[in-house]
Amino acid sequence: MKKMIVAMVALLASVSAFAQEAAVAAAPVVTADKGMVALAAALTIAVAVFGGAMAQGKTAATALEGIARNPAASGKLLIPMILGLALIESLVIYALIIALKLS
Repeated sequence: MKKMIVAMVALLASVSAFAQEAAVAAAPVVTADKGMVALAAALTIAVAVFGGAMAQGKTAATALEGIARNPAASGKLLIPMILGLALIESLVIYALIIALKLS
């Protein structure tokens, strides 16, 4: 019985000791690399916006060219074009979320 009590005390003491170490490890670490992280976030947004704008421009231009060549196909081109634009924009928003998580 005494061995079981000693074992329980040792177990509870070690849990509290590990909890203190976890609290210290979970504390935010301030480093001097905040400027580099901000630069990486800005670069991420710049590349994503540039790529998204180029892709949306190409998508709209190609769809309008297709409609100009065959006006009867405008109904068949409109939905895939809008879906493509939405997917392109979602990638840009995803890059924004990643950049915000970085900074």
